[in-house]
Amino acid sequence: MVTAAGFTMLARLTGKSSGVKSLRIAEYPGPIGLHDEQTIARNVRAKLVDQIVAGLTAGLGEARDAAANAAWDPRAVVFTGTLDEINRHFLDQDWSDGLPIVPPTVERVEAFMRHCTEPYDKPISTLQSANLAAVPWNIAVNGVMAGCSPEHMPILVAAARALGDDRASLANLGSTSMIVPYVLINGPIVEQLGLATGAQLVSRGPNPAIGRAIGLMVRNIAGYRPGKTYMGTFGYPLVVALAEDPKASPWPTFQVDQGFGAGQNTVTIGVTNNWGPLPAPASAGDVSAAQVALDLTMREITKKHRLFDFPGRGARAEKAMLTILMSPAIARTLADEGYDKPKIKQYLYENTRMPLREFQWIYDYTTPGLATISERVRAGVFPEEYLGDPESMVRLLSSSDMVHIVVCGDPDRNRLMVLEGGHTEPTTKEIVLRQ
Repeated sequence: MVTAAGFTMLARLTGKSSGVKSLRIAEYPGPIGLHDEQTIARNVRAKLVDQIVAGLTAGLGEARDAAANAAWDPRAVVFTGTLDEINRHFLDQDWSDGLPIVPPTVERVEAFMRHCTEPYDKPISTLQSANLAAVPWNIAVNGVMAGCSPEHMPILVAAARALGDDRASLANLGSTSMIVPYVLINGPIVEQLGLATGAQLVSRGPNPAIGRAIGLMVRNIAGYRPGKTYMGTFGYPLVVALAEDPKASPWPTFQVDQGFGAGQNTVTIGVTNNWGPLPAPASAGDVSAAQVALDLTMREITKKHRLFDFPGRGARAEKAMLTILMSPAIARTLADEGYDKPKIKQYLYENTRMPLREFQWIYDYTTPGLATISERVRAGVFPEEYLGDPESMVRLLSSSDMVHIVVCGDPDRNRLMVLEGGHTEPTTKEIVLRQ
């Protein structure tokens, strides 16, 4: 396998998780996207050819580590020591996110297990790219480390199910574009457990610990470690946990959009490439606040890094998702003018446009090596309008279904935020409570 600079460890670990224990790798030096054809050819001759030959001719290296093949016991005690020693050991093993952890003692983990409906070692899901089993015990370990309370365990188990779903496409999380999961919690459990839904929600109540637990599961079970398999250019913020209050929204909450009942407790896993900015639509007199909110949302969509994937449709297109976080005040303003979620999504689908010339520039100069726009049109991925006049305004979104709306945040502020994400779609699972 030939990799770009910095991706050798990711390739090696991905091969190992797929059963190829001695993957042969040749690494191309430097940022290939900035190299011209002559530089690429020179690097191939000087750096790659010898590596490829060595990989094709070296011995198979079939030695196996017997310890790695030993039976796995998720309840095994891996370290004993003081609080400082435990934190140092977990940091050295790359098991923590760099912040202090709560030591996952047997007693603490067993307290989580009392809120679980499944046996400690029953596989809940298999998480890529490490292809390790998420079982209640290791899910609880990460919850303890993050500072969660035992009653959060059903949320974490449902999140593990969502992360393992094919729609979540966890195998694509390691992109250099910095794809970060987020978690959305809905249903009566939000109020029962005191999850924050209003002002500063991702930073208040249990939300930070729950988000952190999801991030640790992605690190320790899915195997995404920054600089090894998690390759975001500037790194990653912590996973955020959102929640909706049905009393604050004029519309049904998100789990209803996904086919669940309003009284069902659910967890949704989505992804985003960004957190912020959050513009504030306001009426200027000649245009209603509702119309400004719609226009501002469309402007925000046209600024997104991944917009070159937004028009794609069909099995050959890259998945993309847009999650619009809007404060309750904006939601009520739109509802007062007759907009519900389907109408908003349809409006954005029909009216979010940009000049084809501008889209062409972004596509040509930020996605080197991909099929051309005309090739994508012929393949049925882009619509025919993308072969039109360069000054024509082309529709950016593939359908209204790629737009998702969550009402949360400060009820006294007129703010919204558009989150973009690639390779995946929101994945919702029911939270199963122990009776």
